[in-house]
Amino acid sequence: METPDETLASAAAGGDRQAFALLVERHYDRIYGLAYRLIGLRAEAQDLAQDICAALPIKLRHWRGEARFTTWLYRVVMNAAHDLRRRQATHAKAASGWGDWEIARQDEISSQAEAQDWLQAAMARLSVELRDTVALVLGEEMTQAEAGLVLGISEGTVAWRMSEVKKRLRAMAAEDAR
Repeated sequence: METPDETLASAAAGGDRQAFALLVERHYDRIYGLAYRLIGLRAEAQDLAQDICAALPIKLRHWRGEARFTTWLYRVVMNAAHDLRRRQATHAKAASGWGDWEIARQDEISSQAEAQDWLQAAMARLSVELRDTVALVLGEEMTQAEAGLVLGISEGTVAWRMSEVKKRLRAMAAEDAR
């Protein structure tokens, strides 16, 4: 005569490994089958069934024997499947948020690269003197007085050149916008 599931569950809850192994052997297909029907993907159902079996010794400690063992086991599988779906939804929502963030980040990088390319092309259209002045004042973060010393010109000439650069770049931008 076959030992009832409820007797095996009580013994397994008490630490009987043979009783636990027999319960898993009897019900693994049932666990997997329900998990598959609830989730719809074989690999995830297999993973979930294995996770349930791994957690079953601890869960059995909370089994009170008020219902048939299979009824309780179905509830364990259903709860595990619901938990998995909630985790997947949370991950999907987080991934979607990261995806939106990454798209925005890539757009920003692309915009900055385009602006940098335009600026380099526009700078190439300036005279060597104006480019040298910009390189020192903006690129090397020198004061106009320091740039004047390096270039051998007055601070006022550096200021005029920077003003001229801004004026020409605005004109080029307006021209390119048309």
